[in-house]
Amino acid sequence: MFVQLLWSFFSAYPRRTLNALALFFALIGGLLLVMTRLREQRALARLLAGDSEVVTESVSIDPPTQRVNKFFYSFGSIALAAGLLLSEFSTQL
Repeated sequence: MFVQLLWSFFSAYPRRTLNALALFFALIGGLLLVMTRLREQRALARLLAGDSEVVTESVSIDPPTQRVNKFFYSFGSIALAAGLLLSEFSTQL
């Protein structure tokens, strides 16, 4: 029943629905990018606070955390691109 309601809303207002979906993707992608950057900064701050002899230029995060951060950066970028494409597509309707 909920799917029927969504479909009827999409049928009545296709541009508005796609723009709302594009806005949702863009907000989620942007939030994911910002939160990943904050997470990366906190990890570096923890490394620097824990080891006082480390020079700041040679500090690096462990490889599993780097992989997770890379995944979140790519997923956030894809979400932003999907939002942009949906927004452009909705203007053509």
